Amino acid sequence: MKMRAFLICKIELIPNFAFSLRITKNKKMKIAVVGATGMVGEVMLKVLAERNFPVTELLLVASERSVGKKLTYKNEEHTIIGLADAVAAKPDIAIFSAGGDTSVEWAPKFAEAGTTVVDNSSAWRMDPTKKLVVPEINANELTKEDKIIANPNCSTIQMVMALAPLHKAYKMKRVVVSTYQSVSGTGIKAVRQLENEIAGIEGEMAYPYPIGRNALPHCDVFLENGYTKEEMKLAREPQKIFNDRTFSVSATAVRIPTAGGHSESVNVEFENDFDLSEIRKMLSETPGVVLQDNTDTNTYPMPIHAHDKDEVFVGRLRRDETQPNTLNMWIVADNLRKGAATNTVQIAEYLVENNLV
Repeated sequence: MKMRAFLICKIELIPNFAFSLRITKNKKMKIAVVGATGMVGEVMLKVLAERNFPVTELLLVASERSVGKKLTYKNEEHTIIGLADAVAAKPDIAIFSAGGDTSVEWAPKFAEAGTTVVDNSSAWRMDPTKKLVVPEINANELTKEDKIIANPNCSTIQMVMALAPLHKAYKMKRVVVSTYQSVSGTGIKAVRQLENEIAGIEGEMAYPYPIGRNALPHCDVFLENGYTKEEMKLAREPQKIFNDRTFSVSATAVRIPTAGGHSESVNVEFENDFDLSEIRKMLSETPGVVLQDNTDTNTYPMPIHAHDKDEVFVGRLRRDETQPNTLNMWIVADNLRKGAATNTVQIAEYLVENNLV
């Protein structure tokens, strides 16, 4: 019962969160984007501009080899600076997408200078002293004392967005997820490998095998238990986001030759029975989720349609006929947007709107 109340609190904050987006224009902030030259960093700048985030001063931060180069934001040219200079500038918020090692070294330095860090790497996600946040679900856990905030894994975000209202209503027992992940999740090197293979060009390999016309059951590095890090993120992060260890997640993560957008086949067993029409209604009314579920018209989520969008798309809803209280579903989202940049910016918006920075 305690868990159900917790989730109701989380999900009922969504209308207020959506409304408050309209008042950010009245506030001004000094913002640092760390890793501004990377794939996610570039999308972060795009999202900040699209959402009209209240930026008074923008600091674009990257590695020493990029210092002095120029990037354009809202038709204005900015010079890239180094991490030490960014810390000295004491931004209100630093949005990180520069890799785990950089986050481990530099996020505490920003925090010590009074900056609130929203980190997109895996460095802090399972740290018990740090919050792991999907704004539509658990942003109300944040306080002014939270100086380093973790952004979940891209595959986790889209899965929990779809599962949150269902967990509230029926209480999950076990989730089995298989992912079909874009090469963009690996980075620009992997995107170039796929492009080279399509063009018949030999080039640098991001993967141990060709990715074109292939599927690699190998996302991130293998661990001693036989799972990859990506699979263990999917297993552990939802429990932390929901503040609930009573359900379990088993994952298999696969890389496929798509340029953008992650897909997931999710099988979820609930403690309580459900009605498919109720689930469709629930998902269609969940902010940030778009229901695409009509097999008569071949309407279902696909990465090609999720590209450059912030919503999480859900479809192929059907009962698992092999056991009771179990649902099959298909979830798709743009991994560089809601799976990374957009979720990070939404966290920053929540901080500003609620005077937490």
